[in-house]
Amino acid sequence: MKIPIFTDDAGWHGARLKEAFAIRGVDAVFLSLQECVINLSGTSPTIQIPGFNLLPPLVFVRGVAGGTMQQVITRLNVLHMLSMLNVKIYNDVKAIERTVDKAMTSFLLKKNGISTPPTWVSESRSQVENIRQIAAQNNQTLVLKPLFGSQGLGVRKLLAKEPLPVPMQQFVDGVYYLQELIETPKIDGNVAPHDYRVFVIGGSVVAAMKRVGNTWVNNVAAGGRCEKVAENEQLSALALQAASVLEIDYCGVDIIQSASGQYYVLEVNSIPAWKGLQSVAEIDIAQLLVDDCLSKIGVITN
Repeated sequence: MKIPIFTDDAGWHGARLKEAFAIRGVDAVFLSLQECVINLSGTSPTIQIPGFNLLPPLVFVRGVAGGTMQQVITRLNVLHMLSMLNVKIYNDVKAIERTVDKAMTSFLLKKNGISTPPTWVSESRSQVENIRQIAAQNNQTLVLKPLFGSQGLGVRKLLAKEPLPVPMQQFVDGVYYLQELIETPKIDGNVAPHDYRVFVIGGSVVAAMKRVGNTWVNNVAAGGRCEKVAENEQLSALALQAASVLEIDYCGVDIIQSASGQYYVLEVNSIPAWKGLQSVAEIDIAQLLVDDCLSKIGVITN
């Protein structure tokens, strides 16, 4: 069997997946979604994937590159159309759409009663200024995040006296996505911002870690330190609830614990990195991903 891994930067994660597929006798090749062609010239519609005469039974999505609205819609359309042509997409394209948009993720979590920080989303500077004034009166610190983004890029505290970023500034891009900053408990009496990454595959928690930040941003890409954590029923249950609500094959669920002890889901990542998590996990995450992926088309690997 030969299948594509859609990515624009294979890197460490792509290499691990390719090795894991090879162990199961599958040849995985790296391709960009931009290379595909939506071909509607014949009697039936098809998607042309370079190097494939026939459509593969499944594709693994490791990345959907950003671009103009038309470019992003076209790339997602390729995945939607492949799915309509009975190609299994891993993760499902609808799940990718739900989670790449932080506003939709937050909405679905809140709608389904899953604990997540107070969040506001608006394009209006005047409305955001009102939100900020009310937050200041309630002693809430707000965090401004890109609506589409990862690895902590563009995340910043929005201090009460700080000028509001202009709508089209980098990482704002016309939309203000605000969350209340959750203050974390002290560790050994010291202030040590931290959160948790819980990795869910096929409805099961397979690994988890604590991310301890050098600053209040804990992402590994931003210098966060990875620490193994003991099994935690509350963390696991919350992560599984979030994954179920978003109807997702696998994901990395970011959870934070407040100083009062309550856990909150910050984000759900449908194309998560796991290099840091693998450094403290005893299981082979890439192999678990590949085996779950293959099970979706009836390939039994045990």
